[in-house]
Amino acid sequence: MEDSAIQASIDAFLAAQAHERRASPHTLAAYRRDLAMLRQLSSASPGTSLDTLSSQDIRRYAMQLHSRGRAPRSIARTLSAWRSYYRWLGRAGQLQVNPCRGVRPPKRRRDLPKSLSVDQAGALLDGMGRVDKPDDLLACRDLAMFELFYSSGLRLAELVSLDIGAGLDLSAGEVTVTGKRNKTRCVPVGGKALSALQTWLTCRDAMAAATETALFVSRRGTRISPRMVELRLTQLAQQQSMGLKLNPHMLRHSFATHMLQSSGDLRAVQEMLGHASIATTQIYTHLDFQHLAKVYDAAHPRAHKK
Repeated sequence: MEDSAIQASIDAFLAAQAHERRASPHTLAAYRRDLAMLRQLSSASPGTSLDTLSSQDIRRYAMQLHSRGRAPRSIARTLSAWRSYYRWLGRAGQLQVNPCRGVRPPKRRRDLPKSLSVDQAGALLDGMGRVDKPDDLLACRDLAMFELFYSSGLRLAELVSLDIGAGLDLSAGEVTVTGKRNKTRCVPVGGKALSALQTWLTCRDAMAAATETALFVSRRGTRISPRMVELRLTQLAQQQSMGLKLNPHMLRHSFATHMLQSSGDLRAVQEMLGHASIATTQIYTHLDFQHLAKVYDAAHPRAHKK
Protein backbone atom coordinates (compact mmCIF):
# COMPACT_ATOMS: atom_id res chain seq x y z
CA MET A 1 0.00 0.00 0.00
CA GLU A 2 1.03 3.59 -0.57
CA ASP A 3 1.20 5.95 2.40
CA SER A 4 -2.12 7.57 1.52
CA ALA A 5 -3.82 4.17 1.28
CA ILE A 6 -2.33 3.07 4.60
CA GLN A 7 -3.56 6.22 6.33
CA ALA A 8 -6.99 5.74 4.79
CA SER A 9 -7.12 2.16 6.09
CA ILE A 10 -6.10 3.30 9.58
CA ASP A 11 -8.79 6.00 9.57
CA ALA A 12 -11.37 3.44 8.43
CA PHE A 13 -10.26 1.01 11.14
CA LEU A 14 -10.59 3.66 13.84
CA ALA A 15 -14.02 4.66 12.53
CA ALA A 16 -15.10 1.02 12.69
CA GLN A 17 -13.86 0.72 16.28
CA ALA A 18 -15.82 3.82 17.26
CA HIS A 19 -19.02 2.70 15.52
CA GLU A 20 -19.06 -1.09 15.93
CA ARG A 21 -17.27 -1.57 19.25
CA ARG A 22 -18.18 1.78 20.81
CA ALA A 23 -14.51 2.33 21.64
CA SER A 24 -13.92 5.30 23.93
CA PRO A 25 -12.03 8.41 22.74
CA HIS A 26 -9.18 7.36 25.07
CA THR A 27 -8.95 3.93 23.38
CA LEU A 28 -9.12 5.43 19.90
CA ALA A 29 -6.34 7.88 20.71
CA ALA A 30 -4.19 5.01 22.02
CA TYR A 31 -4.85 2.97 18.85
CA ARG A 32 -3.86 5.92 16.69
CA ARG A 33 -0.59 6.39 18.60
CA ASP A 34 0.21 2.67 18.44
CA LEU A 35 -0.40 2.46 14.70
CA ALA A 36 1.70 5.59 14.15
CA MET A 37 4.47 3.83 16.08
CA LEU A 38 4.11 0.79 13.81
CA ARG A 39 4.43 2.98 10.71
CA GLN A 40 7.50 4.65 12.17
CA LEU A 41 9.17 1.32 12.93
CA SER A 42 8.38 -0.15 9.53
CA SER A 43 9.63 2.96 7.69
CA ALA A 44 13.15 2.14 8.90
CA SER A 45 13.12 -0.91 6.58
CA PRO A 46 13.14 0.19 2.93
CA GLY A 47 10.52 -1.44 0.73
CA THR A 48 8.20 -2.48 3.54
CA SER A 49 4.68 -1.32 4.31
CA LEU A 50 2.14 -2.32 6.92
CA ASP A 51 0.48 -4.84 4.61
CA THR A 52 3.75 -6.68 3.87
CA LEU A 53 5.10 -7.11 7.41
CA SER A 54 5.79 -10.60 8.74
CA SER A 55 5.60 -12.08 12.24
CA GLN A 56 9.39 -11.79 12.39
CA ASP A 57 9.12 -8.04 11.72
CA ILE A 58 6.52 -7.63 14.48
CA ARG A 59 8.70 -9.56 16.96
CA ARG A 60 11.67 -7.36 16.06
CA TYR A 61 9.63 -4.20 16.60
CA ALA A 62 8.42 -5.46 19.98
CA MET A 63 12.03 -6.14 20.97
CA GLN A 64 13.02 -2.65 19.86
CA LEU A 65 10.31 -1.13 22.05
CA HIS A 66 11.51 -3.25 24.96
CA SER A 67 15.12 -2.12 24.43
CA ARG A 68 13.94 1.51 24.50
CA GLY A 69 12.62 1.00 28.00
CA ARG A 70 8.93 0.53 27.22
CA ALA A 71 7.20 -1.41 29.98
CA PRO A 72 5.94 -4.93 29.16
CA ARG A 73 2.37 -3.81 29.92
CA SER A 74 2.69 -0.95 27.43
CA ILE A 75 4.14 -3.27 24.77
CA ALA A 76 1.28 -5.72 25.35
CA ARG A 77 -1.25 -2.95 24.77
CA THR A 78 0.57 -1.83 21.62
CA LEU A 79 0.64 -5.38 20.23
CA SER A 80 -3.07 -5.68 20.96
CA ALA A 81 -3.75 -2.55 18.90
CA TRP A 82 -1.64 -3.86 16.02
CA ARG A 83 -3.35 -7.26 16.20
CA SER A 84 -6.79 -5.64 16.09
CA TYR A 85 -5.84 -3.57 13.06
CA TYR A 86 -4.56 -6.57 11.12
CA ARG A 87 -7.60 -8.63 12.13
CA TRP A 88 -9.80 -5.86 10.72
CA LEU A 89 -7.77 -5.84 7.48
CA GLY A 90 -8.23 -9.61 7.22
CA ARG A 91 -12.00 -9.37 7.63
CA ALA A 92 -12.03 -6.67 4.94
CA GLY A 93 -10.21 -9.05 2.57
CA GLN A 94 -7.10 -6.88 2.40
CA LEU A 95 -4.77 -9.32 4.15
CA GLN A 96 -4.24 -13.07 4.12
CA VAL A 97 -2.28 -13.61 7.35
CA ASN A 98 -2.20 -11.60 10.56
CA PRO A 99 1.53 -11.01 11.25
CA CYS A 100 0.79 -10.41 14.95
CA ARG A 101 -0.59 -13.90 15.43
CA GLY A 102 1.57 -15.83 17.87
CA VAL A 103 3.67 -12.80 18.84
CA ARG A 104 3.72 -12.43 22.61
CA PRO A 105 4.86 -9.42 24.63
CA PRO A 106 7.67 -9.68 27.20
CA LYS A 107 6.58 -11.22 30.47
CA ARG A 108 5.61 -8.61 32.99
CA ARG A 109 5.57 -8.56 36.74
CA ARG A 110 2.06 -8.62 38.12
CA ASP A 111 2.07 -5.61 40.40
CA LEU A 112 -0.61 -5.56 43.05
CA PRO A 113 -2.88 -2.53 42.81
CA LYS A 114 -2.40 0.05 45.55
CA SER A 115 -5.30 0.70 47.85
CA LEU A 116 -6.12 2.69 50.95
CA SER A 117 -6.77 1.12 54.31
CA VAL A 118 -10.31 1.38 55.68
CA ASP A 119 -9.13 4.09 58.10
CA GLN A 120 -7.37 6.05 55.35
CA ALA A 121 -10.43 5.95 53.08
CA GLY A 122 -12.65 7.07 55.96
CA ALA A 123 -10.30 9.89 56.93
CA LEU A 124 -10.09 11.12 53.33
CA LEU A 125 -13.85 11.27 52.81
CA ASP A 126 -14.64 12.56 56.31
CA GLY A 127 -12.07 15.31 55.75
CA MET A 128 -13.86 16.34 52.56
CA GLY A 129 -17.10 16.65 54.52
CA ARG A 130 -15.57 19.15 56.95
CA VAL A 131 -15.47 22.28 54.79
CA ASP A 132 -15.10 25.86 55.98
CA LYS A 133 -17.92 27.13 53.78
CA PRO A 134 -21.12 25.05 53.80
CA ASP A 135 -22.14 26.62 50.47
CA ASP A 136 -18.88 25.69 48.73
CA LEU A 137 -20.16 24.14 45.49
CA LEU A 138 -16.86 22.52 44.55
CA ALA A 139 -16.52 20.87 47.96
CA CYS A 140 -20.11 19.65 47.72
CA ARG A 141 -19.47 18.19 44.27
CA ASP A 142 -16.17 16.59 45.26
CA LEU A 143 -17.64 14.88 48.31
CA ALA A 144 -20.52 13.43 46.27
CA MET A 145 -18.16 12.40 43.50
CA PHE A 146 -15.60 10.60 45.64
CA GLU A 147 -18.14 9.08 48.04
CA LEU A 148 -19.84 7.52 45.00
CA PHE A 149 -16.47 6.44 43.58
CA TYR A 150 -15.51 4.57 46.75
CA SER A 151 -19.03 3.38 47.56
CA SER A 152 -19.65 1.69 44.19
CA GLY A 153 -16.19 0.96 42.78
CA LEU A 154 -16.80 2.81 39.52
CA ARG A 155 -14.24 3.34 36.81
CA LEU A 156 -13.23 6.95 36.18
CA ALA A 157 -14.84 6.99 32.72
CA GLU A 158 -18.05 5.60 34.19
CA LEU A 159 -18.18 8.28 36.85
CA VAL A 160 -17.71 11.26 34.52
CA SER A 161 -20.19 9.87 31.96
CA LEU A 162 -23.10 9.80 34.44
CA ASP A 163 -26.01 12.05 33.47
CA ILE A 164 -28.55 13.82 35.62
CA GLY A 165 -31.78 11.83 35.90
CA ALA A 166 -30.25 8.73 34.27
CA GLY A 167 -28.38 5.88 35.88
CA LEU A 168 -28.52 7.14 39.45
CA ASP A 169 -31.54 5.98 41.45
CA LEU A 170 -31.40 7.48 44.95
CA SER A 171 -34.66 5.88 46.10
CA ALA A 172 -33.41 2.40 45.20
CA GLY A 173 -29.86 3.16 46.35
CA GLU A 174 -28.17 2.05 43.14
CA VAL A 175 -26.33 3.33 40.10
CA THR A 176 -26.37 1.86 36.60
CA VAL A 177 -23.30 2.39 34.40
CA THR A 178 -22.05 1.20 31.03
CA GLY A 179 -18.47 0.00 31.26
CA LYS A 180 -15.92 -1.69 29.05
CA ARG A 181 -17.17 -3.63 26.01
CA ASN A 182 -20.42 -1.70 26.31
CA LYS A 183 -21.55 -3.85 29.25
CA THR A 184 -24.13 -2.39 31.62
CA ARG A 185 -24.18 -3.20 35.32
CA CYS A 186 -26.09 -2.02 38.37
CA VAL A 187 -24.14 -1.36 41.59
CA PRO A 188 -25.43 -0.50 45.09
CA VAL A 189 -24.74 2.97 46.49
CA GLY A 190 -24.02 3.26 50.23
CA GLY A 191 -25.73 5.57 52.72
CA LYS A 192 -22.86 8.08 52.99
CA ALA A 193 -22.71 8.42 49.22
CA LEU A 194 -26.50 8.77 48.91
CA SER A 195 -26.50 11.59 51.46
CA ALA A 196 -23.67 13.42 49.69
CA LEU A 197 -25.36 12.97 46.30
CA GLN A 198 -28.68 14.30 47.60
CA THR A 199 -26.89 17.42 48.88
CA TRP A 200 -25.06 17.87 45.57
CA LEU A 201 -28.28 17.56 43.56
CA THR A 202 -29.83 20.43 45.53
CA CYS A 203 -27.04 22.80 44.48
CA ARG A 204 -25.90 21.35 41.11
CA ASP A 205 -28.10 23.70 39.07
CA ALA A 206 -26.27 26.69 40.55
CA MET A 207 -23.08 25.42 38.94
CA ALA A 208 -24.23 23.63 35.76
CA ALA A 209 -24.97 25.24 32.40
CA ALA A 210 -28.66 25.31 31.48
CA THR A 211 -28.34 22.65 28.77
CA GLU A 212 -25.73 20.45 30.51
CA THR A 213 -26.87 16.87 31.21
CA ALA A 214 -23.82 15.70 33.19
CA LEU A 215 -24.28 14.74 36.83
CA PHE A 216 -20.88 16.17 37.76
CA VAL A 217 -19.82 19.46 36.21
CA SER A 218 -16.76 21.71 36.24
CA ARG A 219 -16.48 25.39 37.21
CA ARG A 220 -17.48 26.25 33.64
CA GLY A 221 -20.73 24.37 34.03
CA THR A 222 -19.84 21.63 31.59
CA ARG A 223 -19.18 17.92 32.14
CA ILE A 224 -16.14 17.40 34.35
CA SER A 225 -13.16 15.81 32.62
CA PRO A 226 -11.31 12.70 33.86
CA ARG A 227 -8.15 14.79 34.23
CA MET A 228 -9.90 17.31 36.48
CA VAL A 229 -11.17 14.49 38.72
CA GLU A 230 -7.59 13.26 39.06
CA LEU A 231 -6.30 16.75 39.91
CA ARG A 232 -9.02 17.38 42.50
CA LEU A 233 -8.30 14.11 44.30
CA THR A 234 -4.57 14.85 44.34
CA GLN A 235 -5.21 18.35 45.74
CA LEU A 236 -7.56 17.05 48.43
CA ALA A 237 -5.06 14.42 49.55
CA GLN A 238 -2.35 17.10 49.78
CA GLN A 239 -4.61 19.41 51.77
CA GLN A 240 -5.19 16.62 54.29
CA SER A 241 -1.45 15.83 54.44
CA MET A 242 -2.07 12.15 53.76
CA GLY A 243 1.44 11.62 52.44
CA LEU A 244 0.06 9.54 49.56
CA LYS A 245 0.00 10.09 45.82
CA LEU A 246 -3.67 9.38 45.30
CA ASN A 247 -5.38 8.67 41.99
CA PRO A 248 -9.05 7.83 41.32
CA HIS A 249 -8.32 4.20 40.50
CA MET A 250 -7.02 3.73 44.04
CA LEU A 251 -10.56 4.38 45.28
CA ARG A 252 -11.84 1.60 43.00
CA HIS A 253 -9.07 -0.71 44.25
CA SER A 254 -9.93 0.22 47.84
CA PHE A 255 -13.60 -0.58 47.22
CA ALA A 256 -12.71 -4.01 45.81
CA THR A 257 -10.22 -4.82 48.55
CA HIS A 258 -12.48 -3.80 51.42
CA MET A 259 -15.51 -5.58 49.94
CA LEU A 260 -13.53 -8.79 49.52
CA GLN A 261 -12.03 -8.56 53.01
CA SER A 262 -15.48 -8.15 54.53
CA SER A 263 -17.51 -10.57 52.41
CA GLY A 264 -15.07 -13.06 50.90
CA ASP A 265 -17.47 -13.27 47.94
CA LEU A 266 -15.24 -13.11 44.86
CA ARG A 267 -18.11 -13.53 42.38
CA ALA A 268 -20.09 -10.66 43.87
CA VAL A 269 -17.05 -8.37 43.77
CA GLN A 270 -16.45 -9.40 40.15
CA GLU A 271 -20.01 -8.41 39.23
CA MET A 272 -19.79 -5.07 41.02
CA LEU A 273 -16.47 -4.20 39.38
CA GLY A 274 -17.69 -5.26 35.94
CA HIS A 275 -14.77 -7.62 35.30
CA ALA A 276 -15.29 -9.91 32.31
CA SER A 277 -13.05 -12.57 33.86
CA ILE A 278 -12.88 -13.61 37.48
CA ALA A 279 -9.10 -13.98 37.01
CA THR A 280 -8.91 -10.17 36.95
CA THR A 281 -10.76 -9.97 40.26
CA GLN A 282 -8.59 -12.65 41.85
CA ILE A 283 -5.70 -10.22 42.18
CA TYR A 284 -7.55 -8.77 45.18
CA THR A 285 -7.30 -12.12 46.95
CA HIS A 286 -3.52 -11.54 46.97
CA LEU A 287 -4.06 -8.15 48.57
CA ASP A 288 -6.28 -9.75 51.19
CA PHE A 289 -3.65 -12.40 51.88
CA GLN A 290 -1.05 -9.67 52.39
CA HIS A 291 -3.35 -8.09 54.97
CA LEU A 292 -3.85 -11.42 56.74
CA ALA A 293 -0.11 -12.11 56.66
CA LYS A 294 0.59 -8.78 58.39
CA VAL A 295 -2.00 -9.56 61.05
CA TYR A 296 -0.43 -12.99 61.56
CA ASP A 297 3.09 -11.60 61.84
CA ALA A 298 1.99 -9.01 64.37
CA ALA A 299 -0.18 -11.30 66.48
CA HIS A 300 1.21 -14.84 66.45
CA PRO A 301 3.67 -15.44 69.32
CA ARG A 302 5.86 -17.69 67.18
CA ALA A 303 5.66 -15.78 63.88
CA HIS A 304 9.19 -14.39 64.19
CA LYS A 305 12.45 -16.09 64.92
CA LYS A 306 14.14 -14.84 68.03
